[in-house]
Amino acid sequence: MDPEILRSSFAVVERRAEFAVKYFYAHLFRHNPGVRGLFPLDFPEDMERQRDRLFAALTHVVARLGDPALAGYLGDLGRDHRKYLAEPEHYAAVGTSLIAAFAAVAGSAWNTEVEKTWAEAYTTVMDAMLQGAWQAENDGEPPWWDAEVVARRRFGDDLVVLTLRPDRQLRYFPGQYASVNSPHLPGIWRPYSLGNAPRPDHTVDLHISHVAEGVLSTALVRQTRQGDLLRLGAPGGRLTLRTPAERPITFIAAGTGWAPVKALLEQLEQAERLDPAQERAPYDSRLFVVARDLAYVYDREAIEELQARLPRLVVTFITPAPGRPKAQATDRLLTALGNRANWAQHDVYLAGPPKLVEEIGDALPSLGTLPERIFHDLLPPTGQAETRPLGAAEWLLDRPQPSWHNPASREPGP
Repeated sequence: MDPEILRSSFAVVERRAEFAVKYFYAHLFRHNPGVRGLFPLDFPEDMERQRDRLFAALTHVVARLGDPALAGYLGDLGRDHRKYLAEPEHYAAVGTSLIAAFAAVAGSAWNTEVEKTWAEAYTTVMDAMLQGAWQAENDGEPPWWDAEVVARRRFGDDLVVLTLRPDRQLRYFPGQYASVNSPHLPGIWRPYSLGNAPRPDHTVDLHISHVAEGVLSTALVRQTRQGDLLRLGAPGGRLTLRTPAERPITFIAAGTGWAPVKALLEQLEQAERLDPAQERAPYDSRLFVVARDLAYVYDREAIEELQARLPRLVVTFITPAPGRPKAQATDRLLTALGNRANWAQHDVYLAGPPKLVEEIGDALPSLGTLPERIFHDLLPPTGQAETRPLGAAEWLLDRPQPSWHNPASREPGP
């Protein structure tokens, strides 16, 4: 399997990405009609998102050929795909259609040697994903957890916190997320961070903000009630606490990014309660809570309780000035961060909208934070995606971010 052949041929295909993914799905569904049932039938925007996810994942794999971490990524992907009821024959069908699509768009760059190399590469990918799926099944992990909504708290018109009780224990680390599905919307899964450290009663919180035209977020915020059943996929993500006790931490939580940060703070509080001598010295740890408007600063009671239990935690709320656009919150956050010192001593945990996370993550090294001490997950938006490129040229100018797993983790998970 020659990586250079894969990269050079994929570069040609990538320039015709829009046509390639349309050809792929048309070929797949024509030759394997039964596979169509694994995809949403009633929501065209989800088919578009699925196309983007496919090519983003392929880009990730090709860019990391030879990376030892790639096998773990593929194994996690296979584990996650069990919730779609993906079977080995589905993987084989996908491989056949993928190679057919590449051959259709690659033109003179495609030949027998290229096809053989791609067939070998896909077999390797398929084997790694199937191994991940097999391992999860062998460990007794279900494809998903059925979870009853046991409590619902509403904050304003557009945000709810749902407390779920899974039908069996969901094992996860604070800071991780799980994909969520409503049985009324088959095939529609979205990732939401788990908003608490593990509890004795095994319940979990989901912080859900309504997004215009977001199919699942609308159902969860507007329609879901206590007693309803939802499904949870396997936990994932690597925004997990990895900071030694003697090092201070800065947490930055924007919007419902408060959910994973809250879980991390609960873990921190539990650790310090068990061992009060483990103070985070010589500097205080910091929490910045960012919202697009004062009305969207929610869960204040929980923030105050955590601050009381973590006396060395300094909390700062950041919102735009009254009447100013919501984007001003980012500017005010950058100003507040610039007014703080000792960034070289801090680990930083970031959670919130992808654009804000990217902007703040890029700015922190200029303040003195070491890049390897900045932790965040790249999660896809939980609702309607941004306007998608309309053609191959626009794809190249504004390529979508990978949006179905978390390939950008900086360190191995726990």
